[in-house]
Amino acid sequence: MSVLSAATVLGGEPVLRGLPQSVLEWVGLVRQGIPASAVDAALRVVGIGQAELARALDIPERTLARRKKEGVLSRDESGKLVRLAQVVQRSVEVFEDQRAALDWLKSPNASLSGSTPLALLDTEPGSAAVLSALGRIEHGVFA
Repeated sequence: MSVLSAATVLGGEPVLRGLPQSVLEWVGLVRQGIPASAVDAALRVVGIGQAELARALDIPERTLARRKKEGVLSRDESGKLVRLAQVVQRSVEVFEDQRAALDWLKSPNASLSGSTPLALLDTEPGSAAVLSALGRIEHGVFA
């Protein structure tokens, strides 16, 4: 099984200018700012539009468009995009199928009070709830 990594979601080595392997490497990348081209890579992989991504990250769409012109995301924006990529990676690990994982992220979920997992990624607690739901799915506990 080929697992979709968080780095791949963000465009891989060509975009990130390396492949972060450890948490500390991700911290360094977030601190310096992720290249804005990672936004387009994430849009392609996740299969959503820029407006939906902006809502999922709680970043105004106009700000995302401006960052694309500037070429780099802020530290906060970079952290949010990495969080999304890591949740996508975890979803693919749990479902063992990229399409099923991406469909799950975009579908209303009863265990998340009817929200789509993607809609909860705008906050740390929301992301934790999504990861918890994935853990329950992984262990066969669907309620």
